[in-house]
Amino acid sequence: MEFILSEEQQAIKAMAKDFINHEILPFAREYDESETFPTHIMDKLREYGLYNLSIPERFGGPGIDKLSHALIVEEMARGCAGIATSAEANSLASYPILVGGNEKQQNTYFHRLTKEGQYASFALTEPQAGSDVMGLSSTVERFGDEYVLNGEKCFITNASYANFFVVLAKIKGSEQSKDFVALIVESDLEGVKVGPKEKKMGLRASDTASVTFEEVRVPIENRIGNEGDGFKIFMKALSHARPMVGAQSLGIAQGAYEQALAYAKERKQFGKPISQLQSIQFMLADMAINIEAARLLVYKSVYLLQQGTPSAKAASFAKCFASDTAMKVASDAVQIHGGYGYIREYHVEKYFRDAKIMQIYEGTNQIQRVVIAKEILS
Repeated sequence: MEFILSEEQQAIKAMAKDFINHEILPFAREYDESETFPTHIMDKLREYGLYNLSIPERFGGPGIDKLSHALIVEEMARGCAGIATSAEANSLASYPILVGGNEKQQNTYFHRLTKEGQYASFALTEPQAGSDVMGLSSTVERFGDEYVLNGEKCFITNASYANFFVVLAKIKGSEQSKDFVALIVESDLEGVKVGPKEKKMGLRASDTASVTFEEVRVPIENRIGNEGDGFKIFMKALSHARPMVGAQSLGIAQGAYEQALAYAKERKQFGKPISQLQSIQFMLADMAINIEAARLLVYKSVYLLQQGTPSAKAASFAKCFASDTAMKVASDAVQIHGGYGYIREYHVEKYFRDAKIMQIYEGTNQIQRVVIAKEILS
C-alpha cells in the first residue's frame, strides 16, 4: 500500500492549491455575500484544466485519475465550497452519461461541456422524494420516437445556467418499482421552466433552483441506456459522486482547521497564546486526527473507483465520515475563535455554514448509514 502521492498528483495538487489561494480564497467572502454565480472563475477553471474533471481526455476533459480529481475538489472546497459545488455540477451530470450513455451521447454532450463551455445539471431530487428515490413522481410516457416528461425537480445545482439536464423519471403506469428512465433534456425545450434562485444558508455562490417539466417532448435518442435501466444508472452514478462529496467535506474541514490553528497561535488570553492551553490543544488534536482519518477514507474510495471496482460501502464511509468531520471541525473552529468566530469577517463562519449541506445532499448521512448497514448485514 502506497500512502505517498505520485509526482504528477503532487504537481496537480500544488497547481490547484496555488489557483485557489490566488483566484478563489481572496474573493470567497465577496461571492458569498452577494450570492453571485462566479462565471469568470468557472472560465478560469476551464482554462487551467480544473473543470469537467470526470470527463475522459478523448472528449476534451483533463483525463486525470480519480485521486487527482479528488485532490482538486478538496482544494476548491478549501477555498469556497459554493464554487466547488458549482464546478462539480458538470461532473455530477456527466456520471450517468459516462456509466450508461452510448458513444454518440458521450461525444455530443461531453464536447458541449468541454469545447463549448456549457453547463449541465443533475436532476434527481423532488419536493416529495429526496432520500426516497423510489418515491419519485416525475413520469415519462412513450409516444413513438419521443418521451413526454412531466414532473418537478428541486434543489438543482446550476439550474439557472444549465444548457441541459440529466433527469430520472418513472415510466407512467408501470407496476414495477424500478421501471425508471434516464433522459438528457435540453433546457430550451418547450415546457421546461426554471424557478427562482433559492436563498440558502451556505454555498451561496452556487446557483440552486427548481425545474418543472410540463409535457416536455424528449427524443428517444436522448434516453441513457435501456428503458427501465434509469434507476440502476443513477445509483451507479452516485457511487462515483459520493466520494467527491467526501473530498469537498475534506476541503472544508482542512480550511477550518488551518484557520483555527493560525488563530490559536496568535490570540492571547491570560498572558499567553491560547494554543498553549491544553483544552485548545486537545480540540486541535482531535481536528487533525479526524481530518486524517477522513482523508484516508476518501482516498480509498476514489482508489477503488480508479481500479474499476467502485464500492457503495466505501463511498458511503467516505461521504458520511468526512461530512460529519467537516461539521464538527467547523463548529470547533468557530468555538476556538470565540466571539470572533461568529463574525462574518472571519472565514470560519462561512466554513460552518457550508459544512452543513455536506451531511445532507447526494444522500443524507442517515441514508449513508442505511447503505452501510445493508452492506455489512448482507
